[in-house]
Amino acid sequence: MSERLQPGDVAPAFTLPDADGTEVSLADHKGRKVIVYFYPAALTPGCTKQACDFTDNLELLTGAGYDVIGISPDQPEKLAKFRDKESLKVTLLADPDKKVLDSYAAFGEKKNYGKTYMGVIRSTIVVDEEGKVEHALYNVRATGHVAKIIKDLGI
Repeated sequence: MSERLQPGDVAPAFTLPDADGTEVSLADHKGRKVIVYFYPAALTPGCTKQACDFTDNLELLTGAGYDVIGISPDQPEKLAKFRDKESLKVTLLADPDKKVLDSYAAFGEKKNYGKTYMGVIRSTIVVDEEGKVEHALYNVRATGHVAKIIKDLGI
């Protein structure tokens, strides 16, 4: 597992397919701030709540200069189903081999009901216009997280 990112670190570059199979890179967003959030699975209650919160606040965030990208280990087909079912407006990217999740330290050991297992650590990384980490938040809650980010970013 990779080291957790810290403010000032260079955000790991990535290129992943979106829900339609189109390649999207972090470099495509150079000159804009990007909120990259990692979530365990499309079409699950917590992840749906979080994705809907980002969609509901997308206009506010983009107006303040932030693009939003959600990354999960799901396949593009599942992401398309998720986007269409929930009318999501955020960019959803597929990372089935978990390389990007790992490079952002968003995949690792988790504990649930006394069991330890490997899984996606719900995380949000805010990347500045230069590609550097501005905020690195790990083990975030799905509910209320977007409101907290907006507050923390002073939007």
